[in-house]
Amino acid sequence: MSCRREINLLVVHCSATRADLDFSEADLERSHRKQGFNGIGYHFYIRKDGFIASTRPVEKPGAHARGHNANSIGICYEGGLNAAGKPADTRTMWQKRSLRALVNVLHMDYPHSRVVGHRDLSPDLDGDGIIEKHEWLKQCPCFDVANEFKNLEK
Repeated sequence: MSCRREINLLVVHCSATRADLDFSEADLERSHRKQGFNGIGYHFYIRKDGFIASTRPVEKPGAHARGHNANSIGICYEGGLNAAGKPADTRTMWQKRSLRALVNVLHMDYPHSRVVGHRDLSPDLDGDGIIEKHEWLKQCPCFDVANEFKNLEK
């Protein structure tokens, strides 16, 4: 699965859609094209049933994290908003398993990569070296990615 691009980030996103509604790969494609992208910006999309769709070749830079696309792989899971439309960790058991499996495989291919959430790429506004909740540009992906994947093999 490795590519010629130098990958040092695996960036986890949510689709920022309500978990009680389906949001297919076709829906994601339409959404990204409406935003002016040339197709889906993420490399992988994980549906609520745990199905992992390859949505962009890994060899091709993504369109998912401004300033980081050249050296990252984007992974998105379906959901991220509760039934009321509020940000929440809506991952199903199957999504959690699939995300763990995918990140583990990608990390084997790119062992020097950091696993982060999109929100963790927000600017450090107060300059203390930590991206804190009040500095997040968005809440995506609504869970602490770095903490969840801190035990990856180095």
